[in-house]
Amino acid sequence: MENDNAIFGTDELESGLGEECGVFGAYDLDGGDVASTIYYGLLALQHRGQESCGIAVTGTDGPRRVLSHKSMGLVNESFTHDTLEKLPGDMGVGHVRYSTAGGSTRENAQPLVLNYVKGTLALAHNGNLVNAPELRRELERTGAIFQTTIDTELIAYHIARERLNSKTVEEAVGRAMDKLRGAFSLVIMSPRKLIGARDPFGFRPLCIGRRDNTYMLASESCALDTVGAEFVRDVMPGEIVTISEGGLVSDTSRALPREREARCVFEYIYFARPDSIIDGMSVYHSRMLAGKYLAIDSPVDADLVVGVPESGNVAALGYSLQSGIPYGTAFVKNAYVGRTFIKPRQKNRETSVGVKLNPIREAVEGKRVIIIDDSIVRGTTSDRIIKILREAGAREVHMRVSSPPFLWSCYFGTDVPARTQLLAYNRSIEEIRSIIGSDTLAYLRAERLSDIVGGLGICRGCFTGDYPTPPPEEDIRGEFEA
Repeated sequence: MENDNAIFGTDELESGLGEECGVFGAYDLDGGDVASTIYYGLLALQHRGQESCGIAVTGTDGPRRVLSHKSMGLVNESFTHDTLEKLPGDMGVGHVRYSTAGGSTRENAQPLVLNYVKGTLALAHNGNLVNAPELRRELERTGAIFQTTIDTELIAYHIARERLNSKTVEEAVGRAMDKLRGAFSLVIMSPRKLIGARDPFGFRPLCIGRRDNTYMLASESCALDTVGAEFVRDVMPGEIVTISEGGLVSDTSRALPREREARCVFEYIYFARPDSIIDGMSVYHSRMLAGKYLAIDSPVDADLVVGVPESGNVAALGYSLQSGIPYGTAFVKNAYVGRTFIKPRQKNRETSVGVKLNPIREAVEGKRVIIIDDSIVRGTTSDRIIKILREAGAREVHMRVSSPPFLWSCYFGTDVPARTQLLAYNRSIEEIRSIIGSDTLAYLRAERLSDIVGGLGICRGCFTGDYPTPPPEEDIRGEFEA
């Protein structure tokens, strides 16, 4: 995985590929406490963000006071048994964060809790809004004072304002959605309702689960599996679902025609856990298909196929099964250095890779090795991994990438950097190969993207520059290029 955050530590946010956030919500209609369920759901979503986390809960029978706990760091570092005991309530929302917009501070941790004339809202958000500056100015002109620098606060304010002129909170959510442009999957807690909403393009995933009489909303189905819930269905692009004492109610009036849906294809290639199913498509199967198509389109004679842990492993298996070349393991991954071993300067990154990944010399020595990675962003990690394999005795190293080259920035919640920082920008495949030092290099063909997700509507913006909705006219990431 060409993801420096995963190799160097998640506090090193300036390099590599990241994704913003995982959300989880639960409502026990029988009145049981949900904090521990949300905790385990967030543990299952930890791969989506390791910067900060939080849980907010309320009781629907009583004074409806919202209790919350937020912290920088990992879920199991931030919550203890005693912490969860202090969060009684039968309804709640949780969040894990990786920042692609807004600073890395405790103030920006979610869920956000907002007190207003109609009660209290707690909101957790996954995605990026491309019209955030415009929405912020609109609120500032009417006296809003912001406590954070994240899109989520803008969304919460707009919902609260729309609620003053709406009969229900879900109506207010819908009116606020009409103002939002970009990517958003939301889990919202009002005094008596748990609401899920997904932007009309469906950029980010959101699904519904149920365990006995407890309903849940989660970014990925793997979180439902973790807490023993049955997968009910995905929240559809443009849909608002409301869970209350009366059960589940849906509003699909904001849905776009299916051909305009634009899921982030990197959910399938890298972000999501391989045991998740998103919009009916298995993430594991998508990665197997990516490897299969790489083997069909870009074959090479070799002795061994290996993946860069962890996101390259399934695609490597798919390549192996299609090509008949044996699949193997070339690296041992040290799982205990991810967050604490931080080397933020470029000159230290090569050492960081060696601490995180160590080669198995016996597996690669004297062999022609095909190595599969999910992406190449800046190329620093690929360069070092190829050197490690050669130093371990690999006779040849052939790089295959289970996505097309990154040529454009992303503005919808994926940390694809400015174009000038992308290795593929203004470079040929041969130039990239020479820089990273592999014997051959091939990427997944862009026309294969639809095939690996079963024909679902996807966003190809970071590969083609053809965005499903216009990119921002103002800087929303601190590095905007016109």
